[in-house]
Amino acid sequence: MEESYVQDKTFDRIDFSRDVFTKGEYENCIFKNCVLESADLSDFRFIDCEFIACNLSLAKLDKTLFRDIIFSDSKMLGLRFDSCNHFGLSLSFKNCQLDHSSFYKLKIRKTVFTNCQLKGTDFSDADLSSVVFDNCDLDGAVFDNTILEKANLLTAYNFSIDPDRNRIKKAKFSLTGLPGLLSKYDIEIER
Repeated sequence: MEESYVQDKTFDRIDFSRDVFTKGEYENCIFKNCVLESADLSDFRFIDCEFIACNLSLAKLDKTLFRDIIFSDSKMLGLRFDSCNHFGLSLSFKNCQLDHSSFYKLKIRKTVFTNCQLKGTDFSDADLSSVVFDNCDLDGAVFDNTILEKANLLTAYNFSIDPDRNRIKKAKFSLTGLPGLLSKYDIEIER
């Protein structure tokens, strides 16, 4: 099957579960209100693209290349970013639902998550240096052997991070976030 190269194109309201989505490289493209749920995006290459109000839940991402990608207002449940092509991986998320997704062992330094829901998301063994979690719900998110140095969690909430099992040097937390750092001690903190 021949791969395509698509540049500077806007895809609006396309249901790729019904319409054919040709494997190839998409550069500087915009995907708006598209359905990519359970789509096989393996070996696709996305460069300088934006996904706006799309549903990418459970899409297959084996060796998918995401370079300088912006996801906004999108539903992205159960995505395995850890199976993506790691070379040049660069993402940002705004107003996205990323519940039960996986960033296992990924190096996603300086990634910005703004107003995102990350319930049950796996950040084990990931390098999240200087990552920003701005007003993000991290309920049940897994942080184990995670590098969170210089990360900003000032407005993040519902997280549980064990300082003994993660590197958190110079990370920023608010006073309201202290229970998330002390939860393993089963102590009560009153405000």
